[in-house]
Amino acid sequence: MADALIRGLRRGATTAAAAAAAGTMAVGYGLWERNQFTVRHESVPVLPPGAPTLKVLHLSDIHMVPGQRAKAAWLRSLADWEPDLVVNTGDNLSHQRAVGPLLDALEPLMRYPGVYVPGSNCYFAPRLSNPFKYFAGPSAAKRPDERIGLDWRTMHRAFGSAGWINLSNRSQSVPHGRLRLDFTGVDDPHLGYDSFAGWPRGSATGSDAPHVRIALAHAPYQRVLDEFTDAGADIIFAGHTHGGQVCLPGYGALVSNCDLPTWRARGLTTWEHEGRRAPLNVSAGIGTSRFAPVRIACRPEAVMLRLTARDA
Repeated sequence: MADALIRGLRRGATTAAAAAAAGTMAVGYGLWERNQFTVRHESVPVLPPGAPTLKVLHLSDIHMVPGQRAKAAWLRSLADWEPDLVVNTGDNLSHQRAVGPLLDALEPLMRYPGVYVPGSNCYFAPRLSNPFKYFAGPSAAKRPDERIGLDWRTMHRAFGSAGWINLSNRSQSVPHGRLRLDFTGVDDPHLGYDSFAGWPRGSATGSDAPHVRIALAHAPYQRVLDEFTDAGADIIFAGHTHGGQVCLPGYGALVSNCDLPTWRARGLTTWEHEGRRAPLNVSAGIGTSRFAPVRIACRPEAVMLRLTARDA
């Protein structure tokens, strides 16, 4: 009896040691993968027939923290793509002292035209919590007395000074050659701040001019995607999901941190509602919360989209 008990204890200890070793290896790999930055390329035929290609660089979920030199250097290098437009779908910060490092990293890209909407981690810093709660469903918004405010006003002023357009519950038209870019966006749906403003109002014949309708949201909640699609969006940009952040190889995301189906948590898909369809690009994001700084089977990404002309 005693020998059997000892053997059982030894097997249990061996199993526990193996599990601990596997966990350590997984964390080590996740810490490495978080800095394996990639650029995903997509081509989407959404422009009017005959329109020249529009190069759009989509950034999301940078979650900047002071001292992230590898991330900053990579962000600065993205200007080499010479985009026609930069789309930023929020969650730029993850620390109260991150605004300066973020703006320094984005400075080369801020020389190009841009539009943006904020996410919750533009307004409020993340707080330490049980990381396994992330897998239980969408994270809940913190009470006002639990929130640590971030200096989003300085960040937004810098974006505005560079000519980037704030689309928080706003719409605006921008000319691009002979093409008109009609933008609309919402403030962060994850916080319940969203209010759809519709499309820019122009002349009575404005809809006859060559144009493309581009919609932005940080968190791709279905109610927002339905509104954009029903209103005739030609393409929708969103982030928030981190692509699942911790994924299973061969399976994909376990969670999307909203009501978006997990198979849509990263990549270019088509959103459908009430007989209408719109391409939906969800970025897997560039960073992580500083309290969960790992990625597994989900490398950080920026997305370079070539918007091309539809067939006549």
